[in-house]
Amino acid sequence: MPARCIISFSGHKNVRATHKTTIEITTDESLSVRGDCIVGVSSAMGCLGLPHKIRDALQNDSSMAHILFNVQGNVFAVRGRGSSRLTLMDSHDIVLRKSDFACPRTLIIGCSAASIDMPRCMVQSLREGADGIMEMTVYAQGEMDI
Repeated sequence: MPARCIISFSGHKNVRATHKTTIEITTDESLSVRGDCIVGVSSAMGCLGLPHKIRDALQNDSSMAHILFNVQGNVFAVRGRGSSRLTLMDSHDIVLRKSDFACPRTLIIGCSAASIDMPRCMVQSLREGADGIMEMTVYAQGEMDI
């Protein structure tokens, strides 16, 4: 049975979403223009706050994740994979990476997209302060062909 989790976050006037290799949401309430991978602030949790079922699933080399960012009815889908190298120990940030780099902030690796790929209509809504949700579904090997 896939593991599921929904995380709420808010937009911010400084959302740029121009990073070519990562997407991030953070529990921080503010954002500087230098945070070009950040698409949401005031998130409900960082990696450390994820339910144990999600954490256990993501820390498996054969797991695959399907992430949906939903902002005002617009949806942006990202796929990636878990890894036994993921510690998921950061209490503030959740980072999705195209690369295989893993650190306490990393949620998934080998992502299909980065923040620059997010539809500009969604980025504009987030810049205007719209709220969003990140819906995560994690599949064990054989549960879904991604």
